[in-house]
Amino acid sequence: MAGQNPHRVDPIAEARRQWHVHARDDAAAGMTAVTSVMRAQQLMQASVDAALKPHKLTFARYEMLRMLAFTRAGRLPLASAIDRLQVHPTSVTNTVDRLVKDGYIERVKHPSDGRAAMLLLTDAGRAVVEEATVALNTEVFERIGMNHADTTALVAIVARFREGSG
Repeated sequence: MAGQNPHRVDPIAEARRQWHVHARDDAAAGMTAVTSVMRAQQLMQASVDAALKPHKLTFARYEMLRMLAFTRAGRLPLASAIDRLQVHPTSVTNTVDRLVKDGYIERVKHPSDGRAAMLLLTDAGRAVVEEATVALNTEVFERIGMNHADTTALVAIVARFREGSG
C-alpha cells in the first residue's frame, strides 16, 4: 500500500528534482505546487465521491442542496446560488435541472421579480442532504489526514491563491 514503504521516493519530489535538472529551475516550485494540489484534489475527490455515491449525489449536487439547507426557509434565488457557488451559470443550471428531476428541489417564481427563479428545497432534498452530510462528516471531513494546524494553514494558503486569482 502507498505510504507504507519508508524508502519509497515521493513522485512529486522526484519530479521537482528532475525539473530542476532537465526543465526550468525557476519553474520547478510552481510545477511542484500545481502537481501537489492536483493530486491532493484527486484524492479528496475520490473520498467525497465514495461517501456521496450511496446517496446518488455528486459534489456539485450536494453543494447546491447543502447551500439551500443552510438558508432559513430552504429557498434562494437562482442568481444568488450562481454567485455563491462561483461556477459557470450553465453548470449551476444543469445541477438544478438534475435536482428538480430527482425531486430534491423545485424551481418556483420569484415573489418580487417575475423574470427570476427561486430554488426551493423539498422534504426529499432536505432528507438526502442531511444523510449525505453525516456520511461526508464521518467518512471524509473528520478523517482529512491533517492536523488542525495544517488544515488551517492549507485553507489560508488556498484562500490567498483564490483571492490572487480573482
